[in-house]
Amino acid sequence: MFVLDENSIGEFKKPLGKLYAEFEDAIPIIKEASFLISVGDQTTKNLVDNDLIPDLGIIDNRIQRKDHNQDIIRTENILDADNPAGTITENLWETIEQAISLTLEDKENRLIVVKGEEDLAVLPCLLIAPEDAVILYGQPNEGLVFVNVSEAKDRAAKLMTYFNEE
Repeated sequence: MFVLDENSIGEFKKPLGKLYAEFEDAIPIIKEASFLISVGDQTTKNLVDNDLIPDLGIIDNRIQRKDHNQDIIRTENILDADNPAGTITENLWETIEQAISLTLEDKENRLIVVKGEEDLAVLPCLLIAPEDAVILYGQPNEGLVFVNVSEAKDRAAKLMTYFNEE
């Protein structure tokens, strides 16, 4: 398990890609994505509400630390992962690997429901996903972050150095 060093939390406040204050402004570029990953309940819900179904959605049934339980993506391909706040567990990492691999293979979308917190799932996604994939996540109270995997892999690897392995 990787545990985030509390002293380096500031490094994670900077967007990993282009920040869109309005979700709608990003829709044209989202539609061009060949493989789309969404991290977060609100981001995933916004996509589905606009008929943009991510290849992989990762949610924890919480929006800004408040319980939020709804059927966001209608799929039978639901995987579960345990991941306490401030960590990236082996279980989450392996579940993301499995989901991406299966989705690339059979072209069916997947949803990972995280028990705990999904915020840091962006990092394993960046390190595992194909180079041409796009990852979307919400920047609290600022908007949507659009990340091209090929452009952020190095930064994700650097951010992983701020974790302690336990």
